[in-house]
Amino acid sequence: MRTHPWNLTPTQAISLQKALCDQVVAQDMFIPPTRVAGVDVGFEESGRITRAAVAVLEFPSLKPAEHAIARLPTSFPYVPGLLSFREIPAILKALEQLEQPPDLLLCDGQGRAHPRRFGLACHLGLLTEIPAIGVAKSRLVGRHGPLAPEKGAWVPLMDKDEVIGAVVRTRREVNPLYISVGHRISLESAIHYVLACTTRYKLPETTRAAHRLASG
Repeated sequence: MRTHPWNLTPTQAISLQKALCDQVVAQDMFIPPTRVAGVDVGFEESGRITRAAVAVLEFPSLKPAEHAIARLPTSFPYVPGLLSFREIPAILKALEQLEQPPDLLLCDGQGRAHPRRFGLACHLGLLTEIPAIGVAKSRLVGRHGPLAPEKGAWVPLMDKDEVIGAVVRTRREVNPLYISVGHRISLESAIHYVLACTTRYKLPETTRAAHRLASG
């Protein structure tokens, strides 16, 4: 597992994002997964404690396999675009508790659909070298065209002339998710696995399981 200093100012964190973003691999570099994990973070004691949860499911059955929860003092301020510096230390601690690492991470947050192309899914994937997908409920940057109402419909998320992600309908006539590459996966595969982990709800089962654990 890679690492870097965490006691950074926001300005230093932005510089690190710019330095690391070119190391993100946006193509498939993984074996077909049998264990997929959702990652989510909540906060306790008015934000003073970061509570990270990892929920591992068997794939493709989506049956629970194992989970871990970790708590650490919150050491980085809330700054939009820099959430990974606030959340990843606790996520890494939770991942270390697993008996076996997952084959694929579905992160509650952005991947390359980020102003500096280095959201939480990129950051976590690069540090762990586990293929990772950004699964966000809202758009941080970019624009897109009309989206058909049926489940599985998607359109590219664009920033200028660059495709930075996809806007994906995971439930009919329900607001879409914003899917983007984290690390070691293509956008097409990211869309495929998000839809494969989604049942009758908007959010993938990985995200739903991790959210229940992170929120207590």
